[in-house]
Amino acid sequence: MSQPTASLTATQHDGSFRRVLGVPALTLFGLVYMVPLTVFTTYGIVTEVTGGRVPVAYVITLVAMVFTARSYARMSVAYPYAGSAYVYAQRSFGPAIGFLSGWSLMLDYLFLPMINYLVIGIYLEAAFPAIPAWVFIVATIIVVTVLNIIGIVSVARANFVIIAVQAIFIVTFVVLAIASFGGREVDAVAPLVGDGSVEGVGVLFTGAAILCLSFLGFDSVSTLAEEAREPKRDVPRAIMITTLGAGVIFIGLSYVSQLAYPSNAFADVDSAALDVMVAAGGDFLAVFFTAAYVAGAAGSALTSQASVSRIIYAMGRDGVLPRNVFGRLSERFGTPVVATVCVSVVSLLAIVIDLGLLAQMISFGALIAFSVVNLAVIKHYFIDRKERSGADVLRSLVLPLIGFALTVWLWTSLAPTTFLVGLAWLALGVILLAIVTRGFRRPTPMLDLKEQ
Repeated sequence: MSQPTASLTATQHDGSFRRVLGVPALTLFGLVYMVPLTVFTTYGIVTEVTGGRVPVAYVITLVAMVFTARSYARMSVAYPYAGSAYVYAQRSFGPAIGFLSGWSLMLDYLFLPMINYLVIGIYLEAAFPAIPAWVFIVATIIVVTVLNIIGIVSVARANFVIIAVQAIFIVTFVVLAIASFGGREVDAVAPLVGDGSVEGVGVLFTGAAILCLSFLGFDSVSTLAEEAREPKRDVPRAIMITTLGAGVIFIGLSYVSQLAYPSNAFADVDSAALDVMVAAGGDFLAVFFTAAYVAGAAGSALTSQASVSRIIYAMGRDGVLPRNVFGRLSERFGTPVVATVCVSVVSLLAIVIDLGLLAQMISFGALIAFSVVNLAVIKHYFIDRKERSGADVLRSLVLPLIGFALTVWLWTSLAPTTFLVGLAWLALGVILLAIVTRGFRRPTPMLDLKEQ
């Protein structure tokens, strides 16, 4: 499906991003996007799937993500532009493959704000039963949209407050959980060997595949390349710090949680964290958790909406999506307002969608994008630039190939229903590409971004 390149100059789009972000701000963006407390988003689901071995599933996911994060870091040096996997695939494999990669990435980026709005509704409705979840969902969408339209500086400032609240909660939770161990016998290896309800290694990879959504944050950092002060230096560093830091937090929190509540018998599997909190610290901790978790989910919605709006902007700027609609920045705020509002409208589906399906769909789209970026490293550095001597073989071929194999393995561990929806989304992307290229007779539009 490869097409000739129709080049556009980078100066042909309206407006430019403001370069205001350093490594700390980029790392905070990634961590808030991932939400340290996102452990509890699918905690009940993965506990049931793995038979109480959530920390082990997180270790598997982290190993796969470290290889993939490294690939993102390398490609962000080659192409320090907004667009993430879309730009990397486009530059490495051509505009048609780039479009389909970006389209796959949009699946999880569109759904990630949605899952945050959904869990906000779930937990606030549990705290305030008289108010339906949809009220909280709609109110949060409005607030997040306004903040994203105002600009990336407002997002960065909100990130610092949100991450501080979650850090305080994490310390409190760990202290109270350890204190709760005093009155009973604790099996320290139980979170590693499971509760016996489910056996086998295959379920660990199924759980790990679902948990990929927890790591959607290191790649979001790459979407801010055009707003980083030193993109070739700061973005790769922030990507690796975010991935490793979040992985350690996820493994530690899930381990302590399963020690505090060594069971998969939850009152509600979607809000299973409340059972863990009550067991660890009583009603006080449950209330504190709800406040910190909702703040974290709102922060993730804030940052994930910022990322996906920039991917849509990049595709509009290229002319793959209507340029006059999506390829322009607001003159007043310097942000992609139309794309931001469109993401908000799609996010209203959080009112009706199922949490389990939504989590797996996010992972489906992410794993496709992760696979393509790993291959892009091989294509760009090993094949095109011929970096094949000594350590370059390891850096440019072996490591990204391992990352690719691991992501494919996780991808095939997802449920069949996920594949049906995901492949339908890809088919829609092919149809859209056919329309843009007039039945593949015209070249796919592509920006002339020079590697620096």
